[in-house]
Amino acid sequence: MKSGYKLMLFTVAGLLAGKSFAETVHAAVAANFTTAMKELVTHFEQDSEHKVKLSFGSSGKIFAQIRNGAPFQVFLSADQTKPMALEQAGLTVPHSRFTYAVGALVLWSAKPGWVDSEYSKLKSGDFNKLAFANPKVAPYGVAAMEILQALDLKERTAGKWVQGENIAQTYQFVASGNADLGFVALSQVMDKGHVKRGSSWIVPNQLYSPIRQDAVLLKRGQDSVGAKALLKYLSSDQARAIIHAYGYTTE
Repeated sequence: MKSGYKLMLFTVAGLLAGKSFAETVHAAVAANFTTAMKELVTHFEQDSEHKVKLSFGSSGKIFAQIRNGAPFQVFLSADQTKPMALEQAGLTVPHSRFTYAVGALVLWSAKPGWVDSEYSKLKSGDFNKLAFANPKVAPYGVAAMEILQALDLKERTAGKWVQGENIAQTYQFVASGNADLGFVALSQVMDKGHVKRGSSWIVPNQLYSPIRQDAVLLKRGQDSVGAKALLKYLSSDQARAIIHAYGYTTE
């Protein structure tokens, strides 16, 4: 009886110990990476005992929330500058930052045939509104400004601008038809290597600065096995294949 009781205690202790390593990771993610991240988390949770709680938004707003004590453990930004600033503020785990994806921009319309390789509508001004993310808080908005400047279209289009709080809202402006045209993330309109609806012009990357998107382990996640496992997974071959399928590149 005593040996059986001891065996039961060891079994229960083993189960409890196993469960203690299963965690729910709270990750803050830039809006442009929403669809890709949801698919990545699905695969991560299938192959891991951990779960992930996702919060999406503009990198600028997430950055401010982290500075104000938001309980995030992992941050996937749409740029490098905000994770670097968090490093300098002592809010990250040293040497945990890395580039998980390099983003791309596309001039997109929900209307088939509206956007061509010569971006004729944009040049002619024959559209109601041009949408892009707010450059004050969204790196994709900064890139949109660089593109307009490079094409010498900044002043000519300024009267038709509409800015989204983040790239997700920008996409909605165009998808709903409230804006005929918009600079959105390629990942938002790509499915298995093709633009899934409407018409588009993939902007040559020499027209804007590289959108290197960095991930970092925040101080709140420094003791989290799950948070570390999630970041490690983002560098795996499986994760990279998924990231590439949404129009991003990796370094």
